[in-house]
Amino acid sequence: MSEAPGLRYADTGVDLDAAERAKRGIKDLVSSTRDENTLSELGSFGGLYRLPSGLDEPVLVSSADGVGTKLKVAFLAERHDTVGEDLVNHCVNDILVQGAVPLFFLDYLATGKLEERVVHDVVAGVARGCAGNGCALLGGETAQMPDFYSEGEYDLAGFVVGVVERARLVDGSDVHAGDTLVALASSGLHTNGYTLARRIVFGELGLDVESPFPETSRSVAEVLLEVHRSYLHALRAHLADGGVRALAHVTGGGIPGNLPRALPEGLGAVVDCDTWSVPHVFRVLQEAGSVEREEMFRVFNMGVGMIAVVAPDRTNDLVAGLRSAGEQAWVCGEVLQGAGVRMIGARPA
Repeated sequence: MSEAPGLRYADTGVDLDAAERAKRGIKDLVSSTRDENTLSELGSFGGLYRLPSGLDEPVLVSSADGVGTKLKVAFLAERHDTVGEDLVNHCVNDILVQGAVPLFFLDYLATGKLEERVVHDVVAGVARGCAGNGCALLGGETAQMPDFYSEGEYDLAGFVVGVVERARLVDGSDVHAGDTLVALASSGLHTNGYTLARRIVFGELGLDVESPFPETSRSVAEVLLEVHRSYLHALRAHLADGGVRALAHVTGGGIPGNLPRALPEGLGAVVDCDTWSVPHVFRVLQEAGSVEREEMFRVFNMGVGMIAVVAPDRTNDLVAGLRSAGEQAWVCGEVLQGAGVRMIGARPA
């Protein structure tokens, strides 16, 4: 009597052959982001990257983040080519607030059953984000964990390393009371507040990803998957000329939770909400979910993705420069003695 074949890894749901095919499928995507400082190829145990020449006292700045439950919308829409770009841009913005430009990026994709098309689409978004921000996709990891993730779901995280001259670090130490706050517009929800947004859109409103978003010609998927934008190109020149004293990336916690992180001890700020019109997506969420105004500003960016702290005599030049480059930018408040952020203005969210 012949013996039954032994148990194979594939019998547990882990397909090593599919993983190898997926790796080959993304090789060109990764290679397309290489630059003159990239010293390793895809498949190395560690990624190798040479520090750029011409720096006097380089400081490495790093950050790690994920996409959060925005991924749930991607799962429902079966659209996976935007979340990787979200991830890169979010991480790039996080080091930009300290004056750093990105050098390289690493991604981590964990899934239950590996679907080669999904892996390709996710990494294509990561590669597009890296190319857009001028950094190399140095490597990453794709993990198959069938007992951990539900079918059709995955998690995505990223790690960025950038560089800044020590003399040009943006740390808020030059911020003074009376400095101006300049807001830069967001492109939508970015990557925060999606647990509440999904509850309202799919629960309270009873919509699905293919439904028209209220009072628009766009689908729910198009609105909710709008890419988290990068502010690198908008602000890079202004950081180089010393016109910006501090930056706050408006993510989870909104303006009240993130602006204080950019201010030195003993200083707070006042933000005038009447200086901009809150985008339609947030007004729909607030009304449909009966969400209090204070809660909206604590959860969402409310149309402001980045705030720059600028000396009063540099404010007009910064705003004019940003607008001439196609940015929506405006003065939204000022730095004060004290602590915390006071949100003023009668305009409803």
